[in-house]
Formats: sequence, C-alpha cells, structure tokens
Amino acid sequence: MTLTIWEHSAVSWPAGVALLRREEVAVLAGVNADYYTRLEQGRERNPSPQVIDALSHALRLDEDARAHLYRLTGAAPADRLSPRRTERVSPALRQLMDGYPNTPAFVMNRTLDLLAVNALAQALYSAFTPADNLARMTFLDPAGPTFHTDWNRAAHATVANLREATGFEPDNPRLRELVATLTEHSADFARLWQSHAVRGKTQDAKHLLHPDVGPLTLTYQAFDVRESPGQQLVIYHAEPGSPSAHSLHLLGSLHATRRRDRSEHTADQPTQQ
Repeated sequence: MTLTIWEHSAVSWPAGVALLRREEVAVLAGVNADYYTRLEQGRERNPSPQVIDALSHALRLDEDARAHLYRLTGAAPADRLSPRRTERVSPALRQLMDGYPNTPAFVMNRTLDLLAVNALAQALYSAFTPADNLARMTFLDPAGPTFHTDWNRAAHATVANLREATGFEPDNPRLRELVATLTEHSADFARLWQSHAVRGKTQDAKHLLHPDVGPLTLTYQAFDVRESPGQQLVIYHAEPGSPSAHSLHLLGSLHATRRRDRSEHTADQPTQQ
C-alpha cells in the first residue's frame, strides 16, 4: 500500500495556510519523521488506529477525509476503541423531524435506543411504557406482541439489528447490558440471539395494531446521520389515501387533543404556596 498522504487524504486547507513538510506533519502527529516517511511511501504497512487518528488531526482532515484515510490503511477507526460519546441529537435534526407533522419520525442509535421522536412517533408508540428502546419494547413490554401483528418477523429483525451492532461496537457497555437483560428475561430473545443473523435497518413494511386507531400498514426508510455515526433517522409513511393514512391523521389529532387537555388541566391546578 502506497499511502501518499497528499494525494489520497483529500485535505482541504484553509486559505493562507501553507502545506506542511514531512517533518512538520510528523511533529504535529507525534510520530518519528522516519516512520512517517516510510508510511507515506508505503514501506510501513500496519499503522495503528491511534497513529492514523493523530495524522488525521495533524492534517486537519474533516470526517469524510478521515474515514477515507482509515479505509486506505485498512485500520479500524480509533473511536471504535474509545469510550462511547454522549448520545446527542442535534437541534437541526430535531427541527427537521418536527417539520413532518403527518409522519412518524425518530432518531435511534445502534442499540435501538430512541434518542428523539416527533409528536406523531410519540403517539404511534404511546402503547409502550416507556417508549425507550425498540428491542426492549418488542421483547419485554406487554404491548409488544399485540402492537406487532407479525411479531415473529419483528422479533427476528430486531435481533438481527442488534447483532449487526456488535460488529460496530463489540465493547459497547450499553449493548452488552441490553443483550444480557433481554437474554435473562426473554426466552424468545435468547433463542433468536443464538442464530447470529445480521441485518441493517434500511427499509421495510410494518403491520401494526394501535390501541386507538386500529390496524396500520406503514413503510419505513432509515437514513444514516452522517454528523453522528451510529445514529439513524427513521421515517414511517403510509400509502397516500389509504386507510392507514387516514388512521395516522386521526392518531395525530387524538394525540394533539390529549396534549392540549393535559396542558389545560395542569394550568388549572392551584399553585402550591
């Protein structure tokens, strides 16, 4: 492998910043100049993730260029070896979800935790207490088997999603805790977990039974959130003009009415002195 940093890393330098010499890059990255020269010339073929990360910072690579550099070297990104970062959904993404009032939308992580939901997604999952994690809701919440009319299909897909997560974050403590809890309390999960099926969340049809509006046939699309690796934006939609579309509209109206009633009830409560 010939790395040739300048040609392959797609560095975008700020205006007025001169290109660095090899020795300067080595100093900024905290590596030996001879080692850096061998790496650039392809004579050093096994750089560690920590070295690649240091070079990424020294070269001021953005996330895309950094990921490209890791792919070129065949190294696993160093952040897979680091403690997990705080799960945070950006305000801009929350605003985007709220801009879809007629469509359930939510953001989840690889362990299927619901990190943010819009109003209609909150209404869609109102049968669950709490609506916190899709795997827990499927296997441990009493509402799961009723909500998913094809529960077996939902269960298989959920387990396959979690199994895929172990390939990205095998040492993720949240993932280990979740799998341990599900294995202990659900014989179905324990059995399916041993199948080692792997499946990413991309698109699929869902057949649901909501306690307020009845049957729903929805299709979802999942989109990677590039600014937050591991997060996905999931959007459900119904066929326009279909019974499910009318049911979704009704669900949104019911949810809005209940929120308004709760707000008015809270406002009418006497203030404690």
